[in-house]
Amino acid sequence: MTQTILITGASSGIGAGLAREYARRGDRLALIARRLELLESLAAELRALGAEVTVHQGDVTRDGDVSRVVEELASRGIGIDVVYANAGFGVAGNVQKLSIADYQRQFDTNVFGVLRTIKETVPALRARRGRLVLVGSVAGHAASAGMSAYSMSKFAVRALAETLHGDLAPDGIRVTLVSPGFVDSDIRRTNNQGVVQTGAKDPIPAWLRVSTDKAAREIVRGVDRGKAEIVVTGHGKVIVFIARHFPGVLRWAGLRVYKGRPEPAKGAAVPRSRG
Repeated sequence: MTQTILITGASSGIGAGLAREYARRGDRLALIARRLELLESLAAELRALGAEVTVHQGDVTRDGDVSRVVEELASRGIGIDVVYANAGFGVAGNVQKLSIADYQRQFDTNVFGVLRTIKETVPALRARRGRLVLVGSVAGHAASAGMSAYSMSKFAVRALAETLHGDLAPDGIRVTLVSPGFVDSDIRRTNNQGVVQTGAKDPIPAWLRVSTDKAAREIVRGVDRGKAEIVVTGHGKVIVFIARHFPGVLRWAGLRVYKGRPEPAKGAAVPRSRG
């Protein structure tokens, strides 16, 4: 049976990988992101696979951008079965050097953008007894020095996911939290203002990163199985296990790593976990 999948932050990284995976399965896709030209290119690729795809330029930090997509689909008699609140980026830097505005910018996308996506899609999901998927991060389990803004936002997403199990159960809406480790994406080439630095190298070595396609397959498989949380990447699973059972060890290791890390230039892209 064909499903309709709505994905925010779909222009690259995990969002685009999820779109490809669902297109291979023959599902209908509604893709939302700020970078329309990338969405159009992705849509052409997916349509070549035979998928039905609509693209929508939108920003989760603005009221109504997601609900307009829901309404457009509804006007064509199309409901929504699965929503991925995937849009996000990472603000990095020592807490003494980040401004309050940096934290606000981080939360506007990673927390309030997720919350806005939820509020604007729940009525459609209720009608189909669908599934809501929040894309968090391993950083939502294990905070590290120099990543206070990002980790705070992802801890908040994890807390939100936990509360939603009870809040949305009466509506028949199931909830999944995705906590990725290092996955191939633009997030580590994105500066603290949320702008992708085209041509910048990914600071995480290739041997530690998981391909977007592999991550997407694991996520979709977990969502199909109704998992409450999907931790993606082997190193991510190890970090989450240590964070839960041996937090002191993780804190000690993080301090040693951070002491040897050079301070990033202002506005530069720096290593960070998947958003």
